Amino acid sequence: MHEWHPTLSQLQDDDLLSLLRIRQFELALLELFSQGKLHGTTHTSLGQEYIPVALNPLFEENDFLFSNHRGHGHYLARYADLTGLLAEIMGREGAICQGLGGSQHLYREQQYLSTGVQGEALPVACGVALHLKRAKQGAMAVVYIGDGTWGEGTTYEALNIARLWQLPLLVIVENNQIAQSTPRHQQMAGTIEGRTRAFDVNFLRVVSDDINLIRSAIAPHIQSLRTTCLPLVIEFETYRLGPHSKGDDTRDEATLQQLQQNDWQIRYQQQFPDQSLRCTEIARQQVEAVIADVEQRPLLQVASVVEGRP
Repeated sequence: MHEWHPTLSQLQDDDLLSLLRIRQFELALLELFSQGKLHGTTHTSLGQEYIPVALNPLFEENDFLFSNHRGHGHYLARYADLTGLLAEIMGREGAICQGLGGSQHLYREQQYLSTGVQGEALPVACGVALHLKRAKQGAMAVVYIGDGTWGEGTTYEALNIARLWQLPLLVIVENNQIAQSTPRHQQMAGTIEGRTRAFDVNFLRVVSDDINLIRSAIAPHIQSLRTTCLPLVIEFETYRLGPHSKGDDTRDEATLQQLQQNDWQIRYQQQFPDQSLRCTEIARQQVEAVIADVEQRPLLQVASVVEGRP
């Protein structure tokens, strides 16, 4: 298990609030699910929030982001749209996709798509990257995947064609060491770096959860991708605090306790208690206000949505 450095650099309030909104939002989702107010499923990114928050300022308006089943943090880091996302998950008015996408399948015309199917986004992103290369020079397609996605053949087909065609494709690997309930050492031979470099694709590994350090280290690599149109894979060695979905965690208690102790939020609170308490309260109040608002909205009627009736 990776040992995180105990100290973190201080964040601007905007970054910390973005982190804490995601954390408070997903904790609230789990509570709402336990109350029977959510349907379907939901996969939280608790512990991994720092990745999309660190990356977001490095993305541009024309970049197209592809997310996955564990994508609340990706969406909220880019749009800060608590209301639209919660309305979508609860199937109420104001939902991003009229309540048809739920927690996993989201689409926004401003360059965002998520899917719950492992590996599906990569070949689609190659097509989008080809379009961007031709029509919007400097823009890129960004795909968030996990270590489990490397068990899908589409991953390798996409890397192969992206390198052959020199596509502006950025693959973000959130390697949380476990694919649903299977530890990485039981399902992956070799390394993600080795598999990436086999296709002559550029590779970068990030072992820090310090947002300021991450941005400064990654920024020149992303700029190079925009200029050269050569694909890039960035592997984040990270951790997932919660279960795969809601209650299917097979990890032992000692492992879970160690992850909790290493959580970025705990360490940041210890270093910057005043800022942490102030911003946590702001984020908590924002999430509570959104929940109160969305819960009062009418439920969407599926038949009306499908048939296009008001």
